[in-house]
Amino acid sequence: MLSAPTSGRSQLFSLPNILTYCRVAAVPVVVALLFWPDDHWSRWAALAVFVAAAVTDYFDGYFARAYAQHSQLGRMLDPIADKLLVAACLLMLAADETISGLSLWAAIVILCREVLVSGLREYLAELKVGVPVSRVAKWKTTAQLVALGFLIAGPAGETLLPGTIMTGIVLLWTAAALTIYTGWDYLKIGIATMVDQERP
Repeated sequence: MLSAPTSGRSQLFSLPNILTYCRVAAVPVVVALLFWPDDHWSRWAALAVFVAAAVTDYFDGYFARAYAQHSQLGRMLDPIADKLLVAACLLMLAADETISGLSLWAAIVILCREVLVSGLREYLAELKVGVPVSRVAKWKTTAQLVALGFLIAGPAGETLLPGTIMTGIVLLWTAAALTIYTGWDYLKIGIATMVDQERP
């Protein structure tokens, strides 16, 4: 394992945390660019920022493990940054009707699951019950990010790769299905823990 000196340097400004801050800062930038959904250059710029933010999601965890720079702030802020990015993009894409019709239900499922899991994690954390991230949950996150990438490209992407939006929609439904599956896992753990707590 790699090691890096941390003496004299606050964990607030460790590399993993800086990457997480950048991901949070990317959210309003992507949202602002998506205010012009018919402008292809705006779409490409939003996609570039989104991809850069999504890449930091991998590297902040990698560097935290490699340099042993885990922090309580990072553990709290990392999932929040992910959810902000996903939720903001879904809302903007629904507003400009890139996501429309029945596909809105896929977006609703994803958003509801994120709220549910956030609440369950907070409840379980108070009881000192850890919930490890499963491989399926990682697939879900990957499917969400790739789907959003295609949908952010939207009409601009169609000029280079016909079927861009449909590919994004299919991946969004795939992510929604994985979202239900992983959300049910969290819910089972939460219900089992609550039942145990209520027993005399």
